[in-house]
Amino acid sequence: MTNKIHFIGIGGIGLSALARFLKFRGFEITGSDMKQSPITKTLIDEGIEVSVPQMVKNITDQDMVIYSAAVKDENPELKEARRVGKLTLTRKEALPFVLTQREIFAVAGAHGKSTTSAMLSSVIECSMIIGAESKQYGSNMVAKDCKEVVFEADESDSSFLNIDPYIAIVINAEPEHMEHYDYDKRKFYGAYLQFIKNAKIRVLNGEDNFLSKLKTRVDAKWLYPSVDIKDVKSVLLNGKPYTSFELKDFGKFEVFGLGDHIAVNASLAVLASLEELSLSEIKRRLKNYKGIKKRFDILVKSDNLVLIDDYAHHPTEIKATIESTKKYASLLGKEKITAIWQPHKFSRTLDNLDGFKECFSGVDELIILPVYNVGETPVEIDFENHFKSYTPILADRVRRDGNTLEVIKDDEVIKILDSDIVLGLGAGDITYQLRGE
Repeated sequence: MTNKIHFIGIGGIGLSALARFLKFRGFEITGSDMKQSPITKTLIDEGIEVSVPQMVKNITDQDMVIYSAAVKDENPELKEARRVGKLTLTRKEALPFVLTQREIFAVAGAHGKSTTSAMLSSVIECSMIIGAESKQYGSNMVAKDCKEVVFEADESDSSFLNIDPYIAIVINAEPEHMEHYDYDKRKFYGAYLQFIKNAKIRVLNGEDNFLSKLKTRVDAKWLYPSVDIKDVKSVLLNGKPYTSFELKDFGKFEVFGLGDHIAVNASLAVLASLEELSLSEIKRRLKNYKGIKKRFDILVKSDNLVLIDDYAHHPTEIKATIESTKKYASLLGKEKITAIWQPHKFSRTLDNLDGFKECFSGVDELIILPVYNVGETPVEIDFENHFKSYTPILADRVRRDGNTLEVIKDDEVIKILDSDIVLGLGAGDITYQLRGE
């Protein structure tokens, strides 16, 4: 009987959610990470023993060790766990154990997984395990005494094939993380097809190029935004940004957030929820969704400055976020938009360089920070030349000071941002810079 579980890399957004969920289920949880973070501090507050840094002595009497994909074979704790014969599982391998005997609402896609998952969780009001912090619940995990669980299914390492979905919701299947699939699109799309086929019920976005081709191959509920979603409007409700839209024959909905992609995400959540709830209850509960941290997260809203933090780190995501920001600017009567971009991973930046060079269209000023490295060999990228059409400002970091943001280069403040709309973009530590953490 497995009772004690140790997590190596527990400070990660994905692994921390699994740890929290298993703690709710009655397991004794310990964990470790290389450094303290807001997540590790919160886990400690929740009663989980977290050790920093990672050391051999942290492996004691645990029955199982679960580790993140970032943990290498030479990690001291992983080596010790293997040496003494403990069961060691990657996050991917542990999913069947974590999600056993659960009715899984699995949300997949290159973009919009966390948002759609959080919306769906707001409506179903069940357990939730996602890769972001729901502002409604203040966590990336919600545990309730029910069989249903909304789960953000990850295609980056094909771990979404290790779960048994009750409902599969697929927002899009745009090629991403192609290094895992040996840059072979047949493998990539084959994984998506298998995930979809594994589900008992399927809800698919038919406007995606790949998903639309499955019309004759799988039985599914289909969403075609240009046909099914109408009258999309950006509105302010109690001063907060919302999207109003009409869906098929189901009437009008309102959901927190701005942009056509928000209407698509919400519509997919609605179609999946119709398996469980009445239409009137779905409309009521959807309004409980408050957004998720780092997705169009409004950090400052003063008379002069609006500061927004967004996790967007792929050209498609950045383009959609900028469009949402333009709509928000129009509602507020603001004119200038400054984008601060922290590229995430050298490989992603180079693989999508043409897309990045185009996706910032519509911003008035572009500030580019150094690439946030995720264990890769650094590569020289001439951002000034590649992005010369934007006349970018190249900086080292930004520093928050109340309702002011300082742009820093070579330890000197080269610009102060204290008015109009400032949009931070990236999946690295830019979010902490913007928050002054």
